[in-house]
Amino acid sequence: MADAVVVAIVNPLSGAGATPDAAGRRVALLERRFADAGVTGRVHLTERGGHARELARAALDRGAALVIAWGGDGTINEVASTLAGSRTPLGIIPAGSGNGFANELGLDPDPGRALDTALAGRDRTIDGGEFDGRLFFNIAGTGIDAVVAEQFNARALGRRGLLPYVHIGLREAFRYRGGRYRVVLDGEEIVTNAMLIAFANGREYGNRIRLAPGAKLDDGKLEAIVVEDRSPLARLWSCRHLALGTIERAPGIIVRGVAQASIETDGDIVYHLDGEIGRARGRVDVRVLPQALTVRVKG
Repeated sequence: MADAVVVAIVNPLSGAGATPDAAGRRVALLERRFADAGVTGRVHLTERGGHARELARAALDRGAALVIAWGGDGTINEVASTLAGSRTPLGIIPAGSGNGFANELGLDPDPGRALDTALAGRDRTIDGGEFDGRLFFNIAGTGIDAVVAEQFNARALGRRGLLPYVHIGLREAFRYRGGRYRVVLDGEEIVTNAMLIAFANGREYGNRIRLAPGAKLDDGKLEAIVVEDRSPLARLWSCRHLALGTIERAPGIIVRGVAQASIETDGDIVYHLDGEIGRARGRVDVRVLPQALTVRVKG
């Protein structure tokens, strides 16, 4: 990559916990590896939500050959959404609580090895999705998982991880009440009382919790999952399929590959999109974006 300009966008808080010098260590590692690889590198730290998107746009405008996102799913989504449709590849150094998208791409959780892949791996083109006008690359949807994600995101940094996620999920298994939805999947209408409606480009939320074991990042489809509401105990019993990757065996679940879809309900729709939270009123439209993003993966 001699003479190439590489831009790294670093969230100094993702995965840092209580480590006070995490940002400095990340910058130092990047600058050292850039020098070793003989590339001209630029490192930027994010300062607020949406900043990664701004930095990625500036990198594109300046002709960066590679943009690296170091952070959790939210930071990665901001950068990936900006790079989508361009030929500029995305490198990823995962530093989130679950790292579902990075896991799906087979990326190493070790920052040094992930950076090696970003600098010297091969390019792979994958699909994306659009949910309520926003791009996603792993999973988006509404229902109990959106409620869990919203509560999880409200926790202070350093107090996240798998155990808090499971704790919130168990609590909501007894508290959550499903809604009445009209779902249209590639023209087929389904009216259901659902506890979860999701669209998956990748297979897992993170931490190897697999919602859509049949999903593929580059097949030109999204995996639609519609889960009928059920009693709290039945919810808990069904959860074992997430760990086993056998959700298609659970009763009251529709799993289908789709190119486009819509969700309608009375009132607000709270949804998650690559782990981030959004809200819509009454209806959201969903569609696949084939071959939308170039990502750097292991050679």
